[in-house]
Amino acid sequence: MRVNCVGAIVLDDSGRLLLVLRGRPPGEGLWSIPGGRVEPGESDHEAVAREVLEETGLTVAPGPLAGTVDRPAPGGAVYEIRDYLAVVTGGTLAAGDDAVDARWVTPAGLAALPVVPGLVDTLTGWGVIAPR
Repeated sequence: MRVNCVGAIVLDDSGRLLLVLRGRPPGEGLWSIPGGRVEPGESDHEAVAREVLEETGLTVAPGPLAGTVDRPAPGGAVYEIRDYLAVVTGGTLAAGDDAVDARWVTPAGLAALPVVPGLVDTLTGWGVIAPR
């Protein structure tokens, strides 16, 4: 079974990446880009906007698809995660929903954080952040 999910790749004017600290599985205790499941009847862009608002307090305008990754899910299912570039349009940064913390992180700062497996390599491969 495939589970439709989305993620938001949000960079600020300084090139910092918006990350959330996951408070629940999958990825509990690890930093990741905001995102989650696409609800029935919801478009990917609607899901991106909803997830970012719920997890960070920020409103975003979702843009183009950056890429897709598959990650294992419980019970042998697969999370199919479509990650979109997005731009902040308003709100105030504050962790919410299943995010314990939310912050802007420089690409170099990613090395100091426990991040979900594959995040740095994927974002580097897509050209979102520069290789180290």
